[in-house]
Amino acid sequence: MSTIFIESFSGISGDMFLGALAGLSDSYDELRNLPEFLNMSDAQVVLSEVEKNGIACKHVKITDLNPKNTHHRYLSDIIRIIENAKISENAKKIAKEIFLIIGKSESKIHNIPLEKIHFHEISGVDSIIDIVGCAVLIDKLNIRKTFATAVCTGFGFVNTQHGKLPVPAPATADILSGIPHYAGDETGERVTPTGAAILKYLNPDFNVPSLKTSKIAYGPGEKDFISPNVLRLSLCKEHKKSDELYILETNIDDMSSEFLGIDFQEGLFKNGATDFYFTPVHMKKGRSGLLLSCTVEENKIQLLSDFVLENTSTIGVRYYPVERNTLKREIREYKTEYGY
Repeated sequence: MSTIFIESFSGISGDMFLGALAGLSDSYDELRNLPEFLNMSDAQVVLSEVEKNGIACKHVKITDLNPKNTHHRYLSDIIRIIENAKISENAKKIAKEIFLIIGKSESKIHNIPLEKIHFHEISGVDSIIDIVGCAVLIDKLNIRKTFATAVCTGFGFVNTQHGKLPVPAPATADILSGIPHYAGDETGERVTPTGAAILKYLNPDFNVPSLKTSKIAYGPGEKDFISPNVLRLSLCKEHKKSDELYILETNIDDMSSEFLGIDFQEGLFKNGATDFYFTPVHMKKGRSGLLLSCTVEENKIQLLSDFVLENTSTIGVRYYPVERNTLKREIREYKTEYGY
């Protein structure tokens, strides 16, 4: 399973994701076979070396060999293409979920049932291959956890088949709901619906912990901005100190101390506490209470939380990481005149 860290300096698009994912998975050569896997003979994958503000990277561009053909596919048409593709079942699932994210946003914005939505800008061969290619590489990398920085959207207006629309475009803005983003200091569209949908699928955590990076790849966009127009993806692991624990605690002021005796305390140990203590506290309105504090390893937090919630009158617990220094200890047996 892989963890990735997403850093967007100037925006996000499908081709930027595709280029960066290909770099992480060493799959540039495989991308050339995508049109064949999708039975889309009118498409070609073109790789080129580019430089963005001194950063050398490979740009992945999907070329439509029949640009005069106008495609306005429905979601069902795109699903059929995916189902018939020569890719893994999990990659198909990922691709369909990404298209569904876009479809639901378009349906909401235009007030049209999902099955009747025409996919305009994203129904061409370039967008389909971008999304399906990303799905194939997400599956190949076995990405299970994602962290990310806030997304730069740009501002101003953009021309679409629906006319002139504000940046971010309505579908993009809807997909980015719940995702931290900012306008930046240059006009123009920085995030496409395709890029936003891929990011949404990956469901990143924006509370970025300390990370240890093992590999970095860049996916460039076509435009040039003052800041480097690249998407940086890093394969990484969360960096945890060897003796890091969590403090899990809760306040109790409406429960007899008799219920917090030896059986309860043994239960704390059985359910993951490495140590615990009670502290007398004054609650609201001068009520006397107890603060229960337990040390616990991260993978036992849920187990211990459930035990405390089920066996006390509290309705919530809190926890936070702590570090500790410990002395090296060992147990030895000595034979003395009094025995062992």
